[in-house]
Amino acid sequence: MHPNAVMLAVVLLGNLMLPFISAQNAGFVKSPMSETKLTGDTFELYCDVVGNPTPEIQWWYAEINRADSFKQLWDGARKRRVSINTAYGTNGVSVLGITRLTLEDSGTYECRASNDPRRNDLRQNPAITWIRAQATISVLQKPKINASDQIILSADSTSKPVTLQCNLTTAQTTHQESFWMKNGQEIPNTRTEQRNIVYRIVKPRADDSGEYMCVYTFVIAPNANATVEVKAKPDITGHKRSENKNEGENAMLYCKSVGYPHPTWTWRKVDGTSYTDIDNSTGRFFITNRDNYTELNILNLDINTDPGRYECNATNVIGNTAETTILRVRSHLAPLWPFLGVLAEIIILVVIIVVYEKRKTPDDIIDDDEPVGPMKTNSTNNHKDKNIRQRNTK
Repeated sequence: MHPNAVMLAVVLLGNLMLPFISAQNAGFVKSPMSETKLTGDTFELYCDVVGNPTPEIQWWYAEINRADSFKQLWDGARKRRVSINTAYGTNGVSVLGITRLTLEDSGTYECRASNDPRRNDLRQNPAITWIRAQATISVLQKPKINASDQIILSADSTSKPVTLQCNLTTAQTTHQESFWMKNGQEIPNTRTEQRNIVYRIVKPRADDSGEYMCVYTFVIAPNANATVEVKAKPDITGHKRSENKNEGENAMLYCKSVGYPHPTWTWRKVDGTSYTDIDNSTGRFFITNRDNYTELNILNLDINTDPGRYECNATNVIGNTAETTILRVRSHLAPLWPFLGVLAEIIILVVIIVVYEKRKTPDDIIDDDEPVGPMKTNSTNNHKDKNIRQRNTK
């Protein structure tokens, strides 16, 4: 056989064998995990598979104690409470989610994956062509908790004490502990074994407002909770009273508050009885809001238009409050003013000295030829002269 023909045959055979050499059976990278949930909750199951070609993924379901009667699940099933999101790339990844759980959602959920070309052939045994990973979801009746209604704190500093209360009246499993949380954080020293629990705010202020939650733990069931909202008008607790900048620089003004719900923030520039709303449309003003905090950044300050009073306003369903910051913008020469002041004082002093020297009269000038003090006399010579005169008179 011709050498070139042999080489061509080898190349062709290699190309034909390449898919089989690089092929990889489907395998699980991440499989769904069993969970226990309460009615009204939501769960999600994850399935991550690898293979070449990328495996197809399906979700199936069987009721409790009926593992032989699996039914395929589809996106939008169970009155649109079921969602299935699948993406294929190097791996196949799928997420099954079910919302507003009911007791009937309990069962076995199965992730199936296959890259077998015969996987959808009804004559084939699915147990051979598909790999499977199962998770059991147990849905329990949610415990019944009687909780206080929402509370609105008064803006008056002499507000009366506030009491929050929760009472666990019905539970399917044994109660273990109870405690209170505020805004997602456990309140220290509130854990107890009591089913009827209270939390007291002795001197309520705006910063005591928030989302309070009574939490009950159980031996085998998930935690149950109830929420009590304590609402208050925003109270701005921090802001810049004034800001001094040079023209061309950037200025940052801020306000922070307490109060719940979190406020809606607005900024405006006040000019006497009128005002101008500020937003992010100008290209120089930028507002950033985060819950109980707001920030106004002004770029490239203009000495003619930017100085003035800026007001931040916090508003929620209970009320609103505002605070003002005074912005002063100085000239580029401002840093030189101290030096110029000293220089001016020196010039004035020199001028005064020169004028004074020029206005002196000739009498004020001392003649170097004149004696400075009275002349001394020779008392001895005078005494001799006197004696001589006395002798001549005799």
